[in-house]
Amino acid sequence: MKTILKETITAVIATLLFAVVLCGIYPVVILLIGQLAFPHQANGSLIESRDRRIVGSEWIGQNFTGAKYFHPRPSAAGPGYDAANSSGSNLGPTSQKLIDAVKARVESYRAENTLSAGTLVPGDAVTASGSGLDPHISPKNAVLQAARVARERGLSMDIVNAEIHNATAGSQFGILGDPGVNVLGLNLALDNLTVD
Repeated sequence: MKTILKETITAVIATLLFAVVLCGIYPVVILLIGQLAFPHQANGSLIESRDRRIVGSEWIGQNFTGAKYFHPRPSAAGPGYDAANSSGSNLGPTSQKLIDAVKARVESYRAENTLSAGTLVPGDAVTASGSGLDPHISPKNAVLQAARVARERGLSMDIVNAEIHNATAGSQFGILGDPGVNVLGLNLALDNLTVD
């Protein structure tokens, strides 16, 4: 009986100690390190408009539909890029539903960007990312949309292409992943150039 009581007291003390350390001290230390060393990232990598309003995050896509904006890739999280519904569609390459959706998106993409029927459309323009929240498009996707955006905004192609270049992030560490263009950052940069 004495042994059981001793082990129970030891277990309770260990549980309380770990609860204080792992549920109290550790999170506070990590929070302080994040706020001191990486405040922008720790607070959601938020992006502000020129009038200092928060308009989004660098890491969550937004649905731009106007002709003067670069359009993001389709989202399986719904039309509003709802982070609460983050997911892929789980449709496989033999799914007729996926094949039909991609064909319809290819036709729509070519029509809205006045591309010929033979123009190859990048995969990211017609398929959703795994999370459905990807904020980036490929540089090829951005270049194919550039003429429409330049025309709608009354800007030269050189200016639009320069903004695409500025919004393009390279591969992480120079080797991981492909370059990507942050759609929100690019559209905000263009809004700053063209005040309506």
